[in-house]
Amino acid sequence: MPEGGWPVIVFVRGSAFHEQNVTDYSNYFVRIAEQGYVVAALKYRHSDIAPFPVQMQDCKTAVRFMRKNAERFHCNKDRIALWGDSSDGHTVLMAGFTGNRAPDTDAYAEESAEVNAIVDWHGPTDFAKMNFYPSSQNHSDPQCPEGVVIGGGDVLEHPDLSAQASPMTYLSADMPTPSTLIMHGGRDQLVPFNQSCRLYATLKALGKDVTFYKLDNACHACYGFRSARALRLVFDWLSDRL
Repeated sequence: MPEGGWPVIVFVRGSAFHEQNVTDYSNYFVRIAEQGYVVAALKYRHSDIAPFPVQMQDCKTAVRFMRKNAERFHCNKDRIALWGDSSDGHTVLMAGFTGNRAPDTDAYAEESAEVNAIVDWHGPTDFAKMNFYPSSQNHSDPQCPEGVVIGGGDVLEHPDLSAQASPMTYLSADMPTPSTLIMHGGRDQLVPFNQSCRLYATLKALGKDVTFYKLDNACHACYGFRSARALRLVFDWLSDRL
């Protein structure tokens, strides 16, 4: 065990904000643990039982829980990263960008929710802009994932709520932002590739530590994201920041 304990990855499995099947990502968790990380797999309150912001609040609670129980799990409370894909790329961005700021929660409030790094795999970043780029889904309909997570409303008809639920809203030059790794498939048929482009451009313009990899032939969460090469990109990036 390294001095101070093992670094921690809080992994949030994408599910279009619906109930997650956490165990079907066990192959990821094993491969991450083999690299010397403690993996905390989060199952949050999903959008069918509770709307935004509880998903990202549960993510913050997981970070605080791991800090509170660092000795129990032999982990280092000062070396924590978030990793999520698809809808939960969104969740980890929201939790990581806001840290101890609102929308927050009182659970384990004696611990910090701040993290060192965020790994975002093809997550939505600006709900209101999703429908203006090619996608196999209508991203403004009240029954779409984004509509359901904001409480069953039309995304474009509720601009204030859509903005509150979008990670891009929480970026500014004077607010600290964890190092961020963005990866997105060039053939993503669901979450428009532009969502990651806009996030990268904004972070870069604000002078933040951000890295962006385009997986040319990858679709949404497939054809490349489970490859050893993709995981190696993540592990190499994390090794310099965690």
